[in-house]
Amino acid sequence: MEPQLILLLLGLLISTVIYSLFTPTKKKRLPPGPPAFPIIGNLYCLRLTNSLSDIETLLRNLALRLGPIVTIDVGSHPNIFIADRVVARKALVELGATFASRPYPPLDYRLLNSRFSIISSSPYGPTWRQLRRNLTSEFLHPSTMCAFSDGRRWVLGLLLKRLQSKSQEFSDRVVDVKESFQFAMFAILLLMCFGERMDEQTIREIEDVQRNILPFSTKHLGVFNLVPKLLSKIFLRKRFNTFLKLKHRQSELLLPLIRARRNRPTVESEVGEQKQFTYSYVDSLLDISLAEEGGRRLSDEEVLVLCSELLTAGTDTTATALQWTMAQIVDQRSVQQKLVEEIENVVKRNGGELKEEDLQKMPYLKAVVMEGLRRHPPSHFVLPHAVTKDVELEGWLIPRNSSVNVMVADFGLDDKVWKEPMEFKPERFMEGGDGEGVDITGNRELKMMPFGVGRRICPGIALAMLHMQYFVANLVKEFEWETVDGKKVDFSEKSEFTVVMKNPPRLRITPRSNA
Repeated sequence: MEPQLILLLLGLLISTVIYSLFTPTKKKRLPPGPPAFPIIGNLYCLRLTNSLSDIETLLRNLALRLGPIVTIDVGSHPNIFIADRVVARKALVELGATFASRPYPPLDYRLLNSRFSIISSSPYGPTWRQLRRNLTSEFLHPSTMCAFSDGRRWVLGLLLKRLQSKSQEFSDRVVDVKESFQFAMFAILLLMCFGERMDEQTIREIEDVQRNILPFSTKHLGVFNLVPKLLSKIFLRKRFNTFLKLKHRQSELLLPLIRARRNRPTVESEVGEQKQFTYSYVDSLLDISLAEEGGRRLSDEEVLVLCSELLTAGTDTTATALQWTMAQIVDQRSVQQKLVEEIENVVKRNGGELKEEDLQKMPYLKAVVMEGLRRHPPSHFVLPHAVTKDVELEGWLIPRNSSVNVMVADFGLDDKVWKEPMEFKPERFMEGGDGEGVDITGNRELKMMPFGVGRRICPGIALAMLHMQYFVANLVKEFEWETVDGKKVDFSEKSEFTVVMKNPPRLRITPRSNA
């Protein structure tokens, strides 16, 4: 047996025994689950799974046998999974305040974020409310998002140029869109974070470090959560030093940008052809005084991890959703044609231009985006919730500080709610369809929740919908999309940071004659 595995098991055993000794015992009516062994709980079940798909299948089978709420014990810690949309709404909306906290983040997560609680991991309380309110009401206010319309147009130009250039490298005009979509989404968020346009080399350098640091910490630092600190320093020094080098490179790239915003004038100016925006996410963070901590200001390092959170959370989720939606548009020629017709009607009225404000007047475009999110939500689970006190849900006890998760992908595929749920049919979101007027915020009946619901709903929901509609519309406007040799698209999935296409299609793009 490998030494690292022995250390992992030893650390798990020690931490579980300590948890058991110092946790008061009381009779609990936890939701049902598979038989749990002492100390290891249900880890034997998870050991038999090799992928996210396997875990989902395991949970679905348990829900069919045991009911809509299932307990999986990881060691002695209960993890509650909700597999029913009605129960999920009751927990996250009706009992929202009780279910609005987060589990205490593990050591690797705290190392990644310099031990500062970012918005997505902060416990429910005054600091979380203040940071989230700044993001939603200040930075992502509709007027602020509109101020970056020129930036979106600039990024769109970069994306179209990259796709055109890549297609011209081969005689059959074939492109792999995944990397280009990720670059575009990262570029617009980087612009919104720091308020200025950067050259492609700088964008790529920052994207590379952001894209490397999270997978490295997830893959290689998880063992730090289980191995005693002294042993980790002895046996895991090499991987920890690699992580520190990535953190140092991240600081080298981002801290100068933050300090430049701290010291810059507040007046908007023009520098050559590059427009310096007066307000950015960094600017909003620098204005914060943390009321719960005596009114102190955020440090540059804290601003950095909050910006990193925005870049990480907003890039892959939107890029993944964009790739899935475009793959369906390629696979469904009739959908692409209907989109083209709607776009052409708008463009004719505007003298050849597709204006951002016209997106809300394009119901079929919105239906396509909504159907993409229903059929292929970027995440199949929400970030884990934690309850702030013991609470009863559907007759079961959910103990304080237990982890609660929701199987969100299954809600959009429920055949009790959706007709032919596995089919991609944007018309279902049009008048008379089974998705007409669907509320993805969960304030009314919950049919799908690609952004979560309740107090922890994704704060960037409006921005994500805007970017999805804007880029889908313009990609279809500029190019005709098709698969190579008429092959069908493979919609198999695999789990990375998000749930992505296992076999991304090679797509042929041809500029439209009227573009």
